[in-house]
Amino acid sequence: MTGICTAPIYELKELNNIFIEMTNKNCNKRCNCCYLELPNSQKIIKDFISTDSIKEMLEDTKNENINCIYLTGAEPMLHPDFNTILRLCLKKHNVCICTNGSFLNEKKVRFLNKVESESCNQIFFKLSLIHYNEQENDAFKYRGNFRQTIFALKTLSRYNFTSALTVQNRYKLSHEEIRNAFNMLFKEHEINNTDLQIIVSHPDFDEENYIKPSTKTDCMNGRTLCATGIYACPFLAEDYRGRLGACFKNYSKYVTAESDFCATCSKNNNFMFTIG
Repeated sequence: MTGICTAPIYELKELNNIFIEMTNKNCNKRCNCCYLELPNSQKIIKDFISTDSIKEMLEDTKNENINCIYLTGAEPMLHPDFNTILRLCLKKHNVCICTNGSFLNEKKVRFLNKVESESCNQIFFKLSLIHYNEQENDAFKYRGNFRQTIFALKTLSRYNFTSALTVQNRYKLSHEEIRNAFNMLFKEHEINNTDLQIIVSHPDFDEENYIKPSTKTDCMNGRTLCATGIYACPFLAEDYRGRLGACFKNYSKYVTAESDFCATCSKNNNFMFTIG
């Protein structure tokens, strides 16, 4: 490695998106490629964000130009007060649920459709896959992930929800191949209203990833609310390098992109979590 590697500093241009980390340690699945460090046991850990923290955030940001609130996690739908929090946020803004899709059965989606109908705002969904082939996908995720995700997307489509599918290009396929294959898959399963987002897989740490600042990062237009404060983005949730303050009354608009996750954003030069 030659020369001096200087991490870029990103400024919040406008607070358009708020990511709420509902839980950092609770998930009912164990993806081999998850960016979170989850405990080996699936025993419930009480690290859920409080409803009061979310009420405080909604009050503190009421004059901001918020486009969407993202409910993230580990698995956000495991939060014991998920339905209450969803309704609270939906009263103010559009909401995107970032989920593994395991809870999106017919009954749950029908319920969410009713919740959305009671509001003037929309509910979106964000799911992820690795490959358009079931075996290749499940090798990186977990057994049954592919079928579970396709079923969730199909059910959401039946109720006219808009969703986004993130494809982590671990197999380094051409974007054209990925798009063509998923378009055929969507047609086969009658999946509509689903946008495809292809991202480069997590890069190795090297100088090149850091000396080229990105023009599109989630931290330029968003902040993440965790139980322990405000962070730059979901990648850096609960990471001291991304902590920017205690609450939305007083937080930093600047973040130094010094982690290897920041290299992922730099390499993609695009939003990792934001849809649309």
